[in-house]
Amino acid sequence: MEQLVKLTGVKKSYKLGQTLVPALRGINLEIHAGEFTSVIGASGSGKSTLLNLAGCLDLPTEGSIQIAGQEVTRMNESQQSDLRNEKIGFIFQSFNLIPVLNVWENVELPLLVKAKLSPDERKSRVESVIKAVGLESFQHHKPDQLSGGQRQRVAIARALVTNPSLVLADEPTANLDSKTAHMILDLMADLNKKQNVTFLFCSHDEKLIGRVGRIVRIQDGVIVE
Repeated sequence: MEQLVKLTGVKKSYKLGQTLVPALRGINLEIHAGEFTSVIGASGSGKSTLLNLAGCLDLPTEGSIQIAGQEVTRMNESQQSDLRNEKIGFIFQSFNLIPVLNVWENVELPLLVKAKLSPDERKSRVESVIKAVGLESFQHHKPDQLSGGQRQRVAIARALVTNPSLVLADEPTANLDSKTAHMILDLMADLNKKQNVTFLFCSHDEKLIGRVGRIVRIQDGVIVE
């Protein structure tokens, strides 16, 4: 199985005034193609920091990060940006949709920076992912006309439209009620199974544990069994 993410000896500290606060204390983790993995941990355990590093949104204080075989720590900002655009899709707990754009336009947005894509290919991709998340009849709605679950479906479609190797989701069900959260997880699991989309998401919700393929527990910046 193709190795998508490899973190080796990864440490990350943040400066808080004059104090150095360790967020990650030596993480070793591998994510392979087709996996459906959840990083579970309490608030402040380091799971969001881990996700940011896996998504090339931040660099470690120490250690190695490889994404699709490429060493991220040796890249400049432009190369990291290219890697993110080509390989990684993001789903955020606050949805991060553009209020003035409708569903179709929000989903299309990441494709507009891809100059090589023809308008027909762009249209085909947007149609395909909107259908995959079951929002065909809502494609002309603005975000404020949608429920929380529907907005998260738009966010998932937007993450998938670039055909990423890896989709990262930070607490994707945190702002949803229990029933909707399970529906969103069902959708992600379905996409994982049918389209082999690789998901790595973090959550503090123990109720979701039985729904994923693999659990990685993090506590005080280290992975625990």
